[in-house]
Amino acid sequence: MLTTKELISEAISFPVEERAIVVDSLLRSLNSPTEDIDRKWTIVAKRRLEELRSGKVSAIPGDEVFAKVWKCFSK
Repeated sequence: MLTTKELISEAISFPVEERAIVVDSLLRSLNSPTEDIDRKWTIVAKRRLEELRSGKVSAIPGDEVFAKVWKCFSK
């Protein structure tokens, strides 16, 4: 059996898509989603996508968002 350190080292070597699957699986094991929550998030995600596609809202580049977040936490 692998130690935690060995397991993490192994997982880090996976392609990004596979690492995302591992992370999602681990997080779901900690806090299992419910159908009700999933349904509500699906509604929100579809609404937000439609707002982007229609031009009602515009996207903010991720690097700008993270720069603002880091600025808030560096104070």
